[in-house]
Amino acid sequence: MTAPTPRRALLAVALAAATAATLPTGRAAATPDPGPDPGPDPVPGPGADAPAAGGAPVRPVDNRFWYAYGHWQAGTHGGTTAVPGARPGLEMAAAAGRTEYTDPHTGRRAAWEHATWTSPLHRSAVPATEVIASWNARTPAGTWIQTELRGTYTDGTTTPWYVMGRWASGDGDVRRTSVDGQSDGRSTVWTDTLAVDHPATGVRICAWQLRVTLYRRPGASRGPTLWLAGAMASDVPDRFTVPASTPSGTARELEVPRYSQEVHAGQYPEYDNGGEAWCSPTSSQMIVEFWGGRPGAESLSWVDPAYADPQVCHAARATYDAAYKGCGNWPFNAAYAATYPGLAGVVTRLGSLADLETLVRAGIPVITSQSFRAEELTGAGYGTAGHLMTVIGFTADGDVIANDPNSPDNASVRRVYRRREFENIWLRTKRHDAAGKTRSGSGGICYLYGPAAPGRDRTAALKAVGVL
Repeated sequence: MTAPTPRRALLAVALAAATAATLPTGRAAATPDPGPDPGPDPVPGPGADAPAAGGAPVRPVDNRFWYAYGHWQAGTHGGTTAVPGARPGLEMAAAAGRTEYTDPHTGRRAAWEHATWTSPLHRSAVPATEVIASWNARTPAGTWIQTELRGTYTDGTTTPWYVMGRWASGDGDVRRTSVDGQSDGRSTVWTDTLAVDHPATGVRICAWQLRVTLYRRPGASRGPTLWLAGAMASDVPDRFTVPASTPSGTARELEVPRYSQEVHAGQYPEYDNGGEAWCSPTSSQMIVEFWGGRPGAESLSWVDPAYADPQVCHAARATYDAAYKGCGNWPFNAAYAATYPGLAGVVTRLGSLADLETLVRAGIPVITSQSFRAEELTGAGYGTAGHLMTVIGFTADGDVIANDPNSPDNASVRRVYRRREFENIWLRTKRHDAAGKTRSGSGGICYLYGPAAPGRDRTAALKAVGVL
């Protein structure tokens, strides 16, 4: 992606220059456009497949998530406590203080009690150029959370505490928002991604901590519950093309609901111009429903009853970032998925379509982020500066079966895309737009949603691709 407010102007330029019906939808890559060409610690995540000394693969992605009772007991508590149970979490034991917050998007000023949990310092297996946080929480009315991240540079100095998101599942108390304008001159937060400003200098983030603050109305008996918090750190090499992975040779397709964002074009334009820009929440809703989640009648009561698939409208409202002015904030989508009982969601990077096949074989569909010109993805019929779609399977030849929300109706959402084309547009970090200018790619970004207790086979698959 590019910068939060300037990014949108850059996206508009890219969209106008595209060779076909270009999507004003998801997200471009996680750093500004580069201009002219220039428990136990987790298993390190996947990435480039070049062998290291001893033959082990070099994996430029490192994931660390806290979600178990023992995880919540660790770290530093400022009024918080670990809560055991079927889904362990972190809650407020007693308010550590009171503060006033003026919502920059509504102007409303209110007092809030708060308590804070600070994670242990995680030393990344990958000195990183980018870090993206994820969190899953329950925020009843009158509560919200703030997630911050502080990185340690390879020279031992630290970043400020950067706000990675102010979040609530609803929008009645505070507006869900990223925070613009955060930088120390060496790294910058671009909506939801902490990025090193000049990777060519060798500066990297070698360790990081999270700080999560829980807020509630003064005098309330309970606050939010935090179920998962963590981050993905990565140093994906700059590349216009990526190595081809070898197909498994096994066909598998998951029965995932099909929803078109285009069905909602013009609906609720206050949420990023309506359905034309809803690839991210539309994809999220498909996976939520695959796992059995669905908003109830009360959650949908605000939607015009004349609109089809009102749950997609609900997903757009529930992922909308008031600062970014869109529904494409990556962690906000993962957090939305986790509001459904028993579901967890994180943002990560994978290293190849072989990783995706591993997950699909275990019954886990994956939402991927990609950007491409129309001629780079046969059968798509459009180009995009940033788009989310759902990978639901593979043919026997290894081609990708995707639910692509940029389709005229639900019936036409299922597509089959050529493996080599799809792998390259998803995993590359640089590309050329229709005008020949160098732009950024997502470098393998994906959303993973699934059961909070995934079972043996799915846990094995998640470990195999480096997420657990």
